[in-house]
Amino acid sequence: MAAKQTRGSIPSGGLEGMAVLVTGGGTGIGMACAARLAADGAAVTICGRTGSKLEEAARRIAKAAGHGGSVRHLIGDVTKEADVERIVAEAAEPTGQLDGCIANAGGGGAMRPYHLQDTEEFLRVLHLNVLGTMLCVKHTVPRMVEAGGGSFVGMSSIAGHTTHPYFGAYCVAKAGIEEMMKNAADEFGPRRIRFNSIRPGFIATEIMSGIPRDSEVYESYIRNTPMADVGRPEDVAHLARFLIGPGSRWITGVAINVDGGHALRRGPDFTQFVEPAIGHEALTGG
Repeated sequence: MAAKQTRGSIPSGGLEGMAVLVTGGGTGIGMACAARLAADGAAVTICGRTGSKLEEAARRIAKAAGHGGSVRHLIGDVTKEADVERIVAEAAEPTGQLDGCIANAGGGGAMRPYHLQDTEEFLRVLHLNVLGTMLCVKHTVPRMVEAGGGSFVGMSSIAGHTTHPYFGAYCVAKAGIEEMMKNAADEFGPRRIRFNSIRPGFIATEIMSGIPRDSEVYESYIRNTPMADVGRPEDVAHLARFLIGPGSRWITGVAINVDGGHALRRGPDFTQFVEPAIGHEALTGG
């Protein structure tokens, strides 16, 4: 008989004295990552574009903080270089240095096949994901060099390597983040800065709550996920904390799935949502 799996508490602590920036930290995966880091002792700075969301997130994260961990929030746009430069500088203030960054800010756009993609919308999604991540790399690297090393986590997606029809620029952007992390890992490895990507699958966040649980789209996710369920923001946060912490000191340049095995099969089918909006012939290019 197989050994019975036991459940135990997750060890805490180990990040005392570290300062980490989490972009897009006001909701979902970003907030969960920030909460896990603060719970283990890190001085966490979250940023985003909506002050009310950041304030609420900071209150929730502060309640979870332990081992001397703390949280502060800053308003800014990761696609604007002046904002990123300011946020990075302030994120280093609690300890005098910056030890890590989770570049979580990102998002998708309107779902359409490529021949119907709006060019401005396509570029907006690329800028939010790829340019926003690059600016974070650009301005955190000097800080982490000063600290003697650090860890940078780029937030990719299962869509960065498994086809997601109609997702347009989102798939391209996430693949771009993964390549950026690989190249940065090669460039800054000698300075003891690590770069890795996380590939979340279907995670139960505010955005994904828009998919009805009785829909064909939701069923396509479950059918193609060996663990037959959806993930939680905390599932991603546990991996992010490991990659930021010293336990992953010899891991760099990799992309790790947090998807319940979804990448072993195929991506979701959003035809149910897209076809009624544009028609069958337009969907297929006819």
